[in-house]
Amino acid sequence: MSLDVPTALLEKAESGHVPDTEFADCVRQSLPYAWNVISQVTADLRAGGAEFADHAVPPPSEAERGQLLRALASDAIRGGLERHFSVKLAFQNCHRVAAFHPSAVSGDQYQAFISPREQLLNQSPTLRDC
Repeated sequence: MSLDVPTALLEKAESGHVPDTEFADCVRQSLPYAWNVISQVTADLRAGGAEFADHAVPPPSEAERGQLLRALASDAIRGGLERHFSVKLAFQNCHRVAAFHPSAVSGDQYQAFISPREQLLNQSPTLRDC
């Protein structure tokens, strides 16, 4: 299970409307490692003058890697994180997370990051097991 959903939030979902703030809080509580990585990469993006910031440190365990995979593989969770942090997220190699300014999505750096070429260039024997 990806998220630990409080009963009150589940009831809201059953009635039809889930506020983004409550969904984001559910993600934060359920996937704390993923939340922290995305929070940090977003803070790095805002602190620097670049089009993007990334986090490429492998997670300390498979449980943390699983959190990243669940957060970024789910359209709903990823979209909720992007709305919450006002960024466009990109993901490579089971643990490399990047945050881009939304205006940078049509730019060369974003297009390069999400390209098959970049994915292939970021492979190594140590990453093949992730």
